[in-house]
Amino acid sequence: MCGIAGIVNYQSTTEVLRQIAQEMVVAMDHRGPDANGLWHDNDTHSVLAHCRLAIQDLSPSGAQPMTSHSDRYVIAFNGEIYNFQKLRGELSVNTQFNGHSDTEVLLAAIEHWGLARTLTRIDGMFAFALFDRKERQLYLVRDRIGEKPLYYAVINQQLLFASELKAIFKACPARQFTHDAAALASYLRYGYINAPHSIFKEIRKLQPGHFIQIDLSDSTQANSSLAIEQIQQQMYWDVPSAIKQGHSDLITDAVTATDQLDTLLNTIIQEQSIADVPLGAFLSGGIDSSTVAAIVQANSQAPIDTFTIGFHDPSFNEAEHAKAVAAHIGSRHHEHYITGNDTLDLVPKMAQIYDEPFADSSQIPMFIVSQLARSKVTVCLSGDGGDELFAGYNRYTQTERMFQRLSGLPSGVNRLLSGLLTAMSPRVYDKTYQSLMRLTGRKGSANVGLKVHKLAGLMRQQNLQQAYQYLSSYSAAPTDLLLTDTDEPTFDNQIDFQQAFLSAAMEWDQRYYLPGDNLVKSDRASMANSLEMRLPLLDRKLIEFSWRIPNEFKLREQKSKWLLRQVLYRYVPEALIERPKMGFSIPIGQWLRSDLKPMVSELLSINYLEQQNIFDPHRIQKLVQQHDRNQFDHSNLLWSILMFQMWQKSYLG
Repeated sequence: MCGIAGIVNYQSTTEVLRQIAQEMVVAMDHRGPDANGLWHDNDTHSVLAHCRLAIQDLSPSGAQPMTSHSDRYVIAFNGEIYNFQKLRGELSVNTQFNGHSDTEVLLAAIEHWGLARTLTRIDGMFAFALFDRKERQLYLVRDRIGEKPLYYAVINQQLLFASELKAIFKACPARQFTHDAAALASYLRYGYINAPHSIFKEIRKLQPGHFIQIDLSDSTQANSSLAIEQIQQQMYWDVPSAIKQGHSDLITDAVTATDQLDTLLNTIIQEQSIADVPLGAFLSGGIDSSTVAAIVQANSQAPIDTFTIGFHDPSFNEAEHAKAVAAHIGSRHHEHYITGNDTLDLVPKMAQIYDEPFADSSQIPMFIVSQLARSKVTVCLSGDGGDELFAGYNRYTQTERMFQRLSGLPSGVNRLLSGLLTAMSPRVYDKTYQSLMRLTGRKGSANVGLKVHKLAGLMRQQNLQQAYQYLSSYSAAPTDLLLTDTDEPTFDNQIDFQQAFLSAAMEWDQRYYLPGDNLVKSDRASMANSLEMRLPLLDRKLIEFSWRIPNEFKLREQKSKWLLRQVLYRYVPEALIERPKMGFSIPIGQWLRSDLKPMVSELLSINYLEQQNIFDPHRIQKLVQQHDRNQFDHSNLLWSILMFQMWQKSYLG
């Protein structure tokens, strides 16, 4: 794993540009602490930069930026090509390789097949910059599902690109960019900013499965062509195409589907276990991570290292389950129990790690488990993606059922019931419910009050798409919190939630939630610790296979991820796995009232908000007061606002 960066500026000398590019990669040395390198082209005033975390071919032969054998192409590559050995075998007939890195194979493939065909042949996670010296074309490319990040910007007649925003800020301070109010509104709704948008108007994220091409062949026209609006992202792969292809070739027999999934997972995990450095696996004890860890161990001759974190609060703790799975599969298990100090000390660092506002609070435990893993290994496999591919989220089963029941009521009745349900605070609901459970001797569920309030909000939605997006949101009306009148960026409305809700919900998550939230979290948390995280469940072959699976094999017998469970039970007894889904969360709501209260009092105070002139101070203060008094649980929304405030203070002062 690595970091890449680059700059094109006809107004500057290559010597100056090299100095800037060097500062850009040094800002990301956590992504590549082993080495860094530069390459420049005098004619186009271009520099490619790279910092290296050596995984494949630790020798100088794997150093980057790397030039192809013919000297036509130069590449700065971040990621892994998992099928590089197979491709190398095909290409070795006409190519003499100097080393055994996947980057060299990728360059050889581009020389032999061209970029377009190569993108159809490679499997992996990647973001790379490719310079064609013959045609003077610069390409920026991102992997299919968005595992690896790539930002680009045009400002002051220069093109900048990098794996992380902090590198771009070395070339152009954050203060020189224009804050995007529409992106902020979208962030307040979902907790993340989706590609192609960023928090700044002049900066874009390259979308998953896309590339851009910058024509540098005519230096007299180059400056006029460097406008962010004129750079068109071109698609080479997308989720809707995978869905269409999969649905045309459904696997209708459950045994056949289970066998094929088992075989495919073994093939993928074998490919993703190739490394010249120590390799391990995350293990929470849940279905996804247990499947990955069990198959990694089944394909290893020696015990692998597995890693988990625990919580002293039993309602959050899965460490004992992970330990039991580890004992069964025979891994060398490592665990760390998180303390309040562990997490609270990290909160101020999140803005620097994520570079733009990001509000998924599981970012903190993800960072800690990555830190634990890096103490033993350099590469770690994880189970991310299982929920999105095999229908693991509770909202997949709850949204349609609840909405259909509610939609049968007259709209006036719905509004009345919604108002009545929110008349009582979540805290009162929780106390009443807990008293009833004690009287009946039953255990009951957690956060009943919050669920009742969510139900009340669901009653106000007009259709299934609105209902699903509402249940996936932190705020139903984010623009009301802002002083600027703005519209949110629009999402693709072609997803048909009415026709096949489960497929539509999974498509939505694979296209937006997964690359916007989960994969951002995984990349930044692992890379901040110089750890390469690999995600077998998001391999292109498995994504496309998952759409060949009928929905009744995903949700069956009242169980989510039914088909994936059938494979897992071949490696781990069902008794070690079956339990309610916990997730990977921390007690944010409690912290906002206690340990984080000084931070809230400073950054969300009336005076601070008035001076900042972004948020409506009185609306924000009302949220804080309601949360403090336990009248409403505004945990996610307040956390998202607090994360924005910390980000702005860190980068903009």
